[in-house]
Amino acid sequence: MNLKNQVEWALHCCSVMAGLPEGRYLSTRSLSEFHGVPKEYLGKALQGLSKAGLVHTTLGPSGGYRLARPAQAITFLEVVEAVEGRKSTFQCSEIRANNPCRPKGLCDDKPCAVARIMWRADEAWRQTLAAVTLADLQETLQEDVPADLLKRSFDWLMERAG
Repeated sequence: MNLKNQVEWALHCCSVMAGLPEGRYLSTRSLSEFHGVPKEYLGKALQGLSKAGLVHTTLGPSGGYRLARPAQAITFLEVVEAVEGRKSTFQCSEIRANNPCRPKGLCDDKPCAVARIMWRADEAWRQTLAAVTLADLQETLQEDVPADLLKRSFDWLMERAG
C-alpha cells in the first residue's frame, strides 16, 4: 500500500493545529514552511481536511486553518480518509478468471480468497487508525520530542499564527 505524501503532511499539520490556542489560525504558507513541503500540494490536503469538516478555515491576513473539533475527537482514520478517500486499499481485478485451466462459464459463489484476506487486512488497518486520535499523537510527541524543541516550534508557529 502506498499512501499519498499528503497523508503524512496532513497528519503533521493536524498535530500542529492541535496545539493552537483558541481563535488562532495557521496559513498554508506557514504550515508548508514549517514542514518544508510544497505549498500547492499541501493546500490540496488541507482542502480535503476542510471538506471533511476536520478543520475550520478563515480568510484574510490572519486567516488560515485550525481544527474544527478537539484533538481527542479526530482520529487518524478521519484524516487519512479526508486525503485519500474512503475506498478500500485493495482492488480485486478477478485475475483468477484468467486461469487457462478454468472451465468456461464457471460461476464463483464468493469473492476470491486473496481479496477476502486483503479486505480483512484493510479493515484491521482502518480499525487501528480509528482507535488513535490526534490527542494520542500529542501525548506521544510530548514523550518523544525534547521540551526545548517543542517550545521553539510552538513559538515559531505562534509568531506566524493569525
